[in-house]
Formats: sequence, structure tokens, C-alpha cells
Amino acid sequence: MFELFYALEEAAEESSGIDLLLPETSELIAGILAFSIIFLVVWKFALPKLSQILEARQQAITGQLTEAESAKKEAESLLDDYKEQVAGARKEANQIVDDARQSGEALRTDIVAKADAEAAEIAEKARKEASAERERAASRIRDEVAALSLDVAQKVVAGTVDEGAQRDLVARYIDDLGGMG
Repeated sequence: MFELFYALEEAAEESSGIDLLLPETSELIAGILAFSIIFLVVWKFALPKLSQILEARQQAITGQLTEAESAKKEAESLLDDYKEQVAGARKEANQIVDDARQSGEALRTDIVAKADAEAAEIAEKARKEASAERERAASRIRDEVAALSLDVAQKVVAGTVDEGAQRDLVARYIDDLGGMG
């Protein structure tokens, strides 16, 4: 038995190493035929489906990219609108503050002008009242001086001058007093 084993071993050693790598011709033909059939089935049925799936996926990705770009542009547009609205609101707020400031300044100026006019009016009224009071006081003094003068003249003249002459004398005396004031 050992002889047979040695004989097989020697036969295996004698055959070239390439026989070990290459399959037998019948197996090679069967493998090529099976590979060709599988390749044709994949080429005919699976490859178009795979191509369709890849095309649909590519279109979906392109659509999503387009939508994303559109959404980005819309967001940028909304952001620009928002920035414009904020700038407009700030400008309007500044304008309102400036208007209020100008309005307050105008109101203050108007109130000061009215107060000055009122003070001037009060001062003028006080001058007029003082002047009128001075005139009344001067008139009362004249009346009293006239009455005193008549009394004194009556006592001095005691009957030598008639009443009409006394009145003329008093009137001249009052005129003289009026010229002094």
C-alpha cells in the first residue's frame, strides 16, 4: 500500500504546477457558459433596473438640490426684506424721536414767548395802573389843595371877594400846581 501512495506522490510531483492552477477543460467550459448566462441575465434585466434606480436617485438628488437652492434664495430674500424692514423701522423711530424733539423745542419756545408776552403785558398794565393811580392821587391832592386854598382864601379875604372871583382864583392856583407836576 505504501507503494501505491509513493507512486501517486511521484506522479503528482512529475506533473507540472500549471495543471494544479488550471481547472479541467470541461469545468472551464461549464464555468464560462454559466458566467455568460449570468452576465446576460444581469445585462438584460438587472442592469436596466439598476440604471433606472440610479437615474431616479440622481433626479431626486438634483430636485432636492434645486429645492434647497430655491429655499436658500427665498431665505436670503426674506432676510434682506427683514433687514430692510428693521432699517426702515429704525429710521422711522429716529424720525419720530427727532420730530418729538423738534415739537418739544417749538412748544418750549412758544411757551417762553407767551410767558414773555404775558410778562410784558402785565408790566405794561402795572405801569398804566401806576400812572392812573398817580393821576388819581394828583387829582385828589389838587382837590384837597383847592379846598384848603379856598378855606384859607376865605379866611384871608373874609368877604371882600365874591364867590365867582374865588373860584377863578382857585382855578388859576390849580393850574399853577398842575404846571409844577
